[in-house]
Amino acid sequence: MSEPNTQILAYHPDHLDEIRALTLRAWDPVFPKMEKEMPAYIYNLFYPDGWQNRQIHDVEAVCRENDTEIWIAQTRGVLSGYIGLRSHIEDSMGEIYIIAVDPEYQQQGVGSALMAFAFHWMQEKGLAMAMVETGGDQGHAPSRAAYEKAGFERYPVARYFKKL
Repeated sequence: MSEPNTQILAYHPDHLDEIRALTLRAWDPVFPKMEKEMPAYIYNLFYPDGWQNRQIHDVEAVCRENDTEIWIAQTRGVLSGYIGLRSHIEDSMGEIYIIAVDPEYQQQGVGSALMAFAFHWMQEKGLAMAMVETGGDQGHAPSRAAYEKAGFERYPVARYFKKL
């Protein structure tokens, strides 16, 4: 079902508190599933102070970066999602660096609206392809399904870790 009352607007620092809160709601179901599939030493090294602190820190950093454009989705006047976009001119590639939809608005077209906006943004910049990355764990299964529904093709990547 598509949400007809969703607008995509430019990010302003006044949105940061709402983005922080949405971030925690959006990733709350992801991290417990991810933790179960990762070796404990990896999870504990990535998130020594908890996933919430790391995720908020990372999102705040992205919102401050000059090489990432942040856009927000508002549905009926409420922040319902956001997306961070990057250009990689040398590869003629646009990147969806981060995307989040409030669980209350998932499966209502907000994520699709954000991705459609991203594709248009990339085309306007003359880029030839779009890229997004996500985890291969069960916590990220909904993300993978959304990207595949949007026409992304999965590219196999292997990432290895070794405890020292």
